[in-house]
Amino acid sequence: MPERPDRRPSPSGKRPGWRRPTPPPATSPPATPPASPPAGPKPAPAPRPNHRSVIDSAVYRDGRRIASPATLAETFRQLRDQPDGMAWIGLHRPTEPELHSLAAEFNLHELAVEDALEAHQRPKLERYGDTLFVVLRAARYLDAPEEVEFGELHIFVGPDFLITVRHGAAPDLSAVRRRMEETPELLSLGPEAALYAILDAVVDGYAPVVAGVQNDMDEIETEVFRGEPEVSRRIYELSREMVEFQRATRPLVGMLHGLMAGFAKYGTDEELQRYLRDVADHVTHTSERVDGFRQALTDILTVNATLVSQQQNAEMRALAEAGFEQNEEIKKISAWAAILFAPTLVGTIYGMNFEAMPELRWALGYPFAVALMAAVCISLYLIFKRRDWL
Repeated sequence: MPERPDRRPSPSGKRPGWRRPTPPPATSPPATPPASPPAGPKPAPAPRPNHRSVIDSAVYRDGRRIASPATLAETFRQLRDQPDGMAWIGLHRPTEPELHSLAAEFNLHELAVEDALEAHQRPKLERYGDTLFVVLRAARYLDAPEEVEFGELHIFVGPDFLITVRHGAAPDLSAVRRRMEETPELLSLGPEAALYAILDAVVDGYAPVVAGVQNDMDEIETEVFRGEPEVSRRIYELSREMVEFQRATRPLVGMLHGLMAGFAKYGTDEELQRYLRDVADHVTHTSERVDGFRQALTDILTVNATLVSQQQNAEMRALAEAGFEQNEEIKKISAWAAILFAPTLVGTIYGMNFEAMPELRWALGYPFAVALMAAVCISLYLIFKRRDWL
């Protein structure tokens, strides 16, 4: 954690050691004659966005809120007037000028400011002089669509300030601030205490996500063995969410161990040490659960592929059997059609009305024709029977 400076005021009334650069006094620009307005109707003013970047800004002393400035400039002025004070500024998707004003006031590193503006960063912990820059990925489970929503949180921690830049709905830092204000003895330990409270809130927010994902996996297992057709898509979507969840939780383990390694160097309070160790235990447990979810989803996907393959094989087998039975029926129909065609052929020949036919005036012509029909039909029947067509 950032090394806390000596909070005792110097004879001049200013803090020794760390000192925030004072902005240069504004100089009046040379007077210039006003330009004449162009002819024609005046352009309509651009609409101002309704988004409010500064969610809450407060100055604390001895763990108690002593001022709630409405603007960043007022916060800077109030903090300069409180040698032993601490500023906690909460922002939600701030504009570039707002972050640059904070960077100028608190001497924030330009790389950290750039990361906070662009967002889409992986969880990390970086130190720039006496300022600590922390990136966290918060998560929350949405019941209606049954999916995980991720947010991003950037935290600047200095000797007498803590700045949070939130991108997304999670986590609810107002609840963290209220909880810390209800325990001023903990907040009086400085910005490090607020940082640990935020870490604890982010990690605690993972528990409902783990429970929701576990419920989804139970439903997916049921759907897999029921043979639901859309279960493969649901497995794939949940696997993607677990990849994002793993990216959010796995780096936290190393980050918290890095913070714990600096306990002795930066003289971290014993109460905060216990606090952070508890957070680290929860992070480790959550990371192990997420790893288990990914492996379980891989196994479920393999089982689903096997079941789908077996179902396809069974359907192919049923189609083959149906085709075989159809072929047997076709053979029977063809055999009987050939048998019935023989007497038709004989009867058609002898039914022609030609006077020159030798059998027309033969007394045995009719019995001969009937016998010929019977002989052909019996012969064909025996042939087809021998070939198992009948």
